[in-house]
Amino acid sequence: MTQTTDLRGVIPERDARSGPGGLVLGLLLLGQFMAILDVNIVNVALPTMRADLHASGAGLQLIVAGYTITYAVLLITGARLGDIAGHRRTYHAGLAAFTVMSLACGLAPSTWPLVGFRFLQGAGAALMTPQVMSMIQRNFTGAARARALGFYSAVIAGGVVVGQAAGGLLVSADLFGAGWRTVFLVNVPIGAVLLAAGPRLLPRDGGGARRGDLDLRGLLTLSPAVLLFVVPLILGHELGWPLWGWFSLAASAAFLAAFVAVERGVAARGGRPLVSPRVLRAPRLLPACGALMLAPGTWGSFLFTTTLHLQGDLRMSPLRSGLAFVPCVAAFALVGLNWQRLPVRWHRRVIPVGFAIAAAGYLCVGPLAGGGVAYEALTAVIGFGLGVMSIIMTVGLEHVPAADAADASGLLLTLMQISQVIGVATIGTLFLTAAESSGSTRHAEYATGWALGAVALAGTAFTVLLARGRAAARDA
Repeated sequence: MTQTTDLRGVIPERDARSGPGGLVLGLLLLGQFMAILDVNIVNVALPTMRADLHASGAGLQLIVAGYTITYAVLLITGARLGDIAGHRRTYHAGLAAFTVMSLACGLAPSTWPLVGFRFLQGAGAALMTPQVMSMIQRNFTGAARARALGFYSAVIAGGVVVGQAAGGLLVSADLFGAGWRTVFLVNVPIGAVLLAAGPRLLPRDGGGARRGDLDLRGLLTLSPAVLLFVVPLILGHELGWPLWGWFSLAASAAFLAAFVAVERGVAARGGRPLVSPRVLRAPRLLPACGALMLAPGTWGSFLFTTTLHLQGDLRMSPLRSGLAFVPCVAAFALVGLNWQRLPVRWHRRVIPVGFAIAAAGYLCVGPLAGGGVAYEALTAVIGFGLGVMSIIMTVGLEHVPAADAADASGLLLTLMQISQVIGVATIGTLFLTAAESSGSTRHAEYATGWALGAVALAGTAFTVLLARGRAAARDA
């Protein structure tokens, strides 16, 4: 299957660095950045929320988790809606919903309205963010697309770290006495600017946009499958892994089996399933999915556990702990934005090498957990290795037709989001348990590093398949 090139409404190759293409890319990625930012920016504001709102522990968990839950559940549906209604129109609708709900969160009078607004804010993000990758797929080609995906990966990585640092900065600044509310209100002026600029800059949805069925039966089986899977993982540790969580995971598996059966039936009748078998048959997409089910999980859990260690035994402030990840993100961006400068014959070898470098870095987390320059350098090594995620996305999507970009982008984004939830729930639980039993976050870093290294090494199997497939395609 080769890249579709004769599509109405698809703009010729743009330069991702300057000119109109750069403005379009900047607009898209700023929206993506806000969505990723809001996954983490709330964390450091929780103590002030508890004091101001008199929130319970369950309420605080849902303020954080509500956004992630709806974001993960609705990503594939958001991608399909973009394909049906138009990516530009859907991006603006999601951006408007996200901005309005950010304002509502910032003005929430008590805990439970805030929880509800967070759920709706996540829904807006799920509507907006799949359109980013879809519009990159449809409006950038060749080297410009690869570079745009490099920026995309850097934004995803940077948004997580900036969220932690920005949250600490905004809460500490206490602008206009707003306290924790500023972590939500900061989105409002940014969203307003994007909504004003979008109609002028974003390419119009052309005739290449596919119309079709939303596949409601697929939605009604996939959504509970994801929801029942994600909720116990997010809340399980804090609630002591109650029995209902295990029943929820079992029910998730049942809904997932039902979803597979429904999708096969839709495809057999000539309809358009939510996850198209044709998309899954695209060369290298499945190995890319496997790699992206592991790499973001290690990244998310590394940031989570390291932040707790920096603010634990190393006694850093929230702002300083967020800034401690700058070398990591800088190295990540360095690889993601410059790998194309390497000789072409090296490209296929870089992916498994990157995972191996990250794995080696993770294994050193425990021995270097005392902090200092060596620890900062270690975060850069890990970021350098995981910088190959942008290459994985490029290789995995390069043979997906532009008409199927929405389905592929929704699938990859969902896998990446769920991967981070699983990583934080499993490796994060390992860290918290070890820290509680030993009374030391530094001691917990040893077990965490070994677990992260093992997962990264497991991911090399998928990256080897990805690299071999790409080489075969080039030689054919």
